[in-house]
Amino acid sequence: MRNGRASLAITLDRRKGKATVCTYQTTSLDVSGSGKGADGWFALSSASVYFDHPVHAAAEHTLNVDLLNLERGPGARVAVELDPVSARALAGAILEALEAAPPALVGGVSGATRCGLSEA
Repeated sequence: MRNGRASLAITLDRRKGKATVCTYQTTSLDVSGSGKGADGWFALSSASVYFDHPVHAAAEHTLNVDLLNLERGPGARVAVELDPVSARALAGAILEALEAAPPALVGGVSGATRCGLSEA
């Protein structure tokens, strides 16, 4: 399931005295995998990806990824905040690893095909 939500907010950056625009564009999808939190490993059921102000990372805006098990509540969450350069590098590395794997191990469809990219 994919669910894109978008809203627009204009906020005042008090540190710099200028307005910034945030889209709050969020993509949510069902996932299958495992994550490790403070209490150990747990099954993942959902992911949310959005570009926004970080909570912890030392950047003005980050790509934020929340990996969750909705049935287990807020304790079953892995959160990641990446600067844009790191986020693009990670996305590329994920696709590269999927492309390098034998098709039989990744469902017989290459990562480029799944992402709508050309095979050439």
